[in-house]
Amino acid sequence: METPTSTGPHTGRRTGRPGRRAALALAALAGAVPMLAGATATAPPAVAEPGDNARFRQLNKQVDQLERSLGGDLAKLRDVQFDANRAIQRAKDLRAELDASRNLVAELAANQYMTGGGDPTVQVLTAGDPSNVLAAMSLSTHLAQNKSAKVQQIQQLVVDQEKAKQEADRKIQELEKEIADLRSQKRRIQSLMKKFKPQSPAFGLGGITPRMKQVKDELDRETGPFPQIGCVRTTGDPQDHARGMACDFMVTTGGQMATGAAQSLGDRAAAYAIAHGRRLGINYVIWRQRIYSMHSPGWRSMSNRGGVTANHYDHVHISVY
Repeated sequence: METPTSTGPHTGRRTGRPGRRAALALAALAGAVPMLAGATATAPPAVAEPGDNARFRQLNKQVDQLERSLGGDLAKLRDVQFDANRAIQRAKDLRAELDASRNLVAELAANQYMTGGGDPTVQVLTAGDPSNVLAAMSLSTHLAQNKSAKVQQIQQLVVDQEKAKQEADRKIQELEKEIADLRSQKRRIQSLMKKFKPQSPAFGLGGITPRMKQVKDELDRETGPFPQIGCVRTTGDPQDHARGMACDFMVTTGGQMATGAAQSLGDRAAAYAIAHGRRLGINYVIWRQRIYSMHSPGWRSMSNRGGVTANHYDHVHISVY
């Protein structure tokens, strides 16, 4: 193969070499792909890192330590942790999507240029819809003519990834704040735990603790009846249910959103549990995608888990100490 120091004969004008062509194509691509929709070529925009993984891992350790020291599931803390993890994963996915799109478009441009397709900048910008590139569909579908749409969609990936990174950072900050809040209330929580010492599930009570049995019976008597009350389970995300320390007071069945009388039933049950929580040893109440912790009074919104039941729109969840 010819090298820069080769002394072999040359005839006429030197022909372009494939390696040099590929380099030219990729160099041209660096200016072409990140262009703003209108535009003149600019340097590629800085792409945000997906999220501070080391920081998030350290916060996860702190969550586990707090949960152990406070003797049980900290629902709101776990909820914020879930949100942060989901935001970081979305940022990572978008970053991977952006990297894949750039790599595939670069490969397409280089291949077309090396096969005599002409100027790589023009070919990249007229290669078609980048969403098709991202989907790794047939290269033949990338021969669209709309330059502005091509540039805008690639640029949109950069914008979306930056927004996802900012959201991940915001969720990590929320997790840090939640940890700090819990630490500041640690003595109060521990005093409640000392007052309501943990109980073991009783098989004669269906696997729930005596305290949970008292709450279940009183709520059913004072605010019910309910279509169904479910307590012990070990599947899905059981948390306090697995330890017999939680019950779900269903106000509808079949995953239907509670409205009218059913919603009023849930409102009454939640209000009663909160009003009598300190006497009954209730830890927290979840209803309609909100949580009320007895150690930190007031309703607080929770993350969207994606469904009526997962977001507690068809039942009131009550956990005890």
